[in-house]
Amino acid sequence: MGLLKKSTNATPEERAFLQRRVGLFGLTTGGCHALFLALRVVMDGLDPDHGIAGVVGDPTIWWHLLTALCFLATWAYCRIGTHSATSVHWAEALGLLGGTAAATAIAGNTPTHARPDMVLVLALSPVLLARTLFVPSSARRTLLLSVAVGVEIVAASYYLFLNVEPEKWTALEPAIGEMSAEEIAFAVAWGTAGYWMLTAVIATGASRVIYGLRRAVRDAKQFGQYVVQYKLGEGGMGAVYKARHALLRRPTAVKLVRMDRESQSNRRRFEKEVQQTARLSHPNIVTIFDYGHTPDGVFYYAMEYIDGITLSDLVQRHGPQPADRVRQVLVQLVGALVHAHGEGLIHRDIKPANVMLFMPHFHGGQSEQCKLLDFGLVKDLKAERGDEPARGRLIRGTPQYMSPESILNPDEVDGRSDLYGVGAVAYYMLSGEHVFEDGSLVEVMGQHMYRAAPPLSSRVRNAIPASFEQLIMGCLEKNPADRPGSARALLETLLALPDTHGWDNAGALAWWRTNQSHGEKETQGQGEAFTIDVQPSVQQAESLAATESGR
Repeated sequence: MGLLKKSTNATPEERAFLQRRVGLFGLTTGGCHALFLALRVVMDGLDPDHGIAGVVGDPTIWWHLLTALCFLATWAYCRIGTHSATSVHWAEALGLLGGTAAATAIAGNTPTHARPDMVLVLALSPVLLARTLFVPSSARRTLLLSVAVGVEIVAASYYLFLNVEPEKWTALEPAIGEMSAEEIAFAVAWGTAGYWMLTAVIATGASRVIYGLRRAVRDAKQFGQYVVQYKLGEGGMGAVYKARHALLRRPTAVKLVRMDRESQSNRRRFEKEVQQTARLSHPNIVTIFDYGHTPDGVFYYAMEYIDGITLSDLVQRHGPQPADRVRQVLVQLVGALVHAHGEGLIHRDIKPANVMLFMPHFHGGQSEQCKLLDFGLVKDLKAERGDEPARGRLIRGTPQYMSPESILNPDEVDGRSDLYGVGAVAYYMLSGEHVFEDGSLVEVMGQHMYRAAPPLSSRVRNAIPASFEQLIMGCLEKNPADRPGSARALLETLLALPDTHGWDNAGALAWWRTNQSHGEKETQGQGEAFTIDVQPSVQQAESLAATESGR
């Protein structure tokens, strides 16, 4: 049972990996033996002293075939169906020990002058070393299997030379002198044990190193109770990975926040922001499950995994969206902001990459839904002002979606700054273009501050209701006082707009069935938000204004 001690603790991914690697080991060793057997058959068949009759009558040929079949049987077992880790370990052990037994039978039919003991060691040492390379195994398991195989080899060596006539042995090894058959057999077995012990030590040491490296890689991919599976996306603040909880098995998205160049105070700020976000509870805001940091300082937080597509990817892949679909998305997005603003939290990074669209249940009758993601730049209006780092002002956000005041007076933003982002998101969804796209990032920010947004109707392909366009352009006003007074006021206006029934649940369901089957990829939590330490607002405004006037 020592060989199988931890088999039942394997995760599904570890079990599948073990089954694949044991199968590969069986295929490689069995294939090599089969290839060597084929060469023997061809060479002996062409030899006039043997011929086909000699090949068929040679017992070593049949034992050689059985050796190959033992290893190939392990491969066939792992190839067919899904098996438990315990079953895979048994298949590996039986294949290895069975192949060893067949190989000893080959040696038993080998002439003594060919040193069958050395034939065994040379034939099976590569097998054990190949297992070390292919099969994920602890050093303890490798050692136990090595001992089991070694017992077979040493016992066979002793038996093979037990009845050797001393005169023949003396002819092979003149220095050995007169010895009894038992002494000869013991000497051969002892020498075989020494050679095999060296092989076992090398294999066990290699297993210890390789197994340790595999565990190190696995541990590096685990953050707290969350095991990373693959990357979903990457942005300026870090990367987001698909993961699962080690115990609950629920799918999770884990965001890793880069801390390489961040101070300890910034780490505390990130932790506080996650705590602030975790207190939000709304169907259109991503749920935060947990947070923490690794021993090497990587900060992470776990959130619900959403199998959908960001608004950014939606427009990039499928172009501008129907007005009714955009309106339904905005109703949910603004509803999320009503809740967040009610808790005193300003998102400060509203953009298409931070809004995930998904269909909850294809057969449950629910409509298309969206989730607001990534509160990494959140501002808590209820917090004390001393919480912000005291090193000048900080511009936070994504240039294409930043409100004018978030650039000029980032410390003074309120909920109306998020409404500017909502207007920019709607503009992008309807037109397929950012409000301002020409120039560098600094020039784009300058345009947000000083240049009126181009009328939406001049960029959209299909006509949109005038009241809807007016509401969106109102969100993009430079002066916050000219925008809707609050997220709640914007939501009420959106709900009061006439519905043209251009996008209903049936249409959404058909769209998702078609496009999910074509490999939509989730990009939860992507984005290129950034933070810039700036000088006082007057100097920044003058610099950006000069850039704009020079256009």
